[in-house]
Amino acid sequence: MSSINENIVKLDFCTERYVRKFNIYNLPLPQRDFTASPLEAIKICEEDSSRFPIVILYKEEVAGFFVLHGWEGVRVYSNNQDAILIRAFSIDSSFQGKGIAQSSMQRVDSFVKEHFPEKNEIILAVNHENTIAQHVYKKCGFEDKGIRIVGRKGEQFVYHKSIN
Repeated sequence: MSSINENIVKLDFCTERYVRKFNIYNLPLPQRDFTASPLEAIKICEEDSSRFPIVILYKEEVAGFFVLHGWEGVRVYSNNQDAILIRAFSIDSSFQGKGIAQSSMQRVDSFVKEHFPEKNEIILAVNHENTIAQHVYKKCGFEDKGIRIVGRKGEQFVYHKSIN
């Protein structure tokens, strides 16, 4: 994974102008086991006001996606009502291997602080078999505190990251 210029990767709320880009978004088959497609996740966000779809931009192009989910999502993993959950994280296959996942996870703290200033922790669940994602999350400061849950595809590790 190469290091990329800090200004090349940006996070933004997913608005209608980005949604059509997800019609050509591609995830390799094994990765589809670990995450929802952006279009599926966006549809759920439209029906749930506690979910916020986020687009990952690389050189102003849509390169990835995730959802920030409030208390309704967090409570499955933690009793911290001031936490926010990352779910449905993915990078389009044509953008993988450029360091975009790591760069986006390094930016998520400041994005959450700016747009959700009451939040003091970011939580995510990662599948036991998804070792590449585990490595990226740990490298970006997420901690495994030993909490495990069983998700739709088996055991998941719950990672935490404090934000100030």
